[in-house]
Amino acid sequence: SGLAPVAVAGEGGHVTMSPATKMESDVLDLMRKRYDHVSAERVLSGPGLVNLYGALCELANVPAASFTPAQIISTRIWDEDPRTRAASFMFCAMLGTIAGNLALTLGARGGIYVSGGIVPRLGSFFAQSEFRSRFEKKGRFHGYLEKIPTFVIVRPLPGLLGAAALLKRL
Repeated sequence: SGLAPVAVAGEGGHVTMSPATKMESDVLDLMRKRYDHVSAERVLSGPGLVNLYGALCELANVPAASFTPAQIISTRIWDEDPRTRAASFMFCAMLGTIAGNLALTLGARGGIYVSGGIVPRLGSFFAQSEFRSRFEKKGRFHGYLEKIPTFVIVRPLPGLLGAAALLKRL
């Protein structure tokens, strides 16, 4: 399109998380009993992954182990506790929902970039998850969204690279 990329500052992690499935609805209903507002960040962060896992355990009437986010996404632990796998699947799907909403809201035709500590560690699991299908699943805007690329930033401290590039231009 010839337009220069524009960084948009905001607090998008605090938007209200909405469910796309019955199970997500059940999980978010449970979380709303604990928090006055269930934001995207409440489920789409390291602590959010722990929240998802805990809610899935509670819904299954089984005690939740005190897993860290890294343990919840560990395929070795998935065999021990299937709710860790379910939480990882739900995390990726819900992230796709939010990322698609963001792309539609901002008209981010150049792409959506996902960073953070969890997604890069998911590797091929993330690529095979429901993230992309949920990103595009927006009814009549599916065709619009399927043309928007999504990227996972795997380099540590990408903000410092951007700041250094900006300083070089000054």
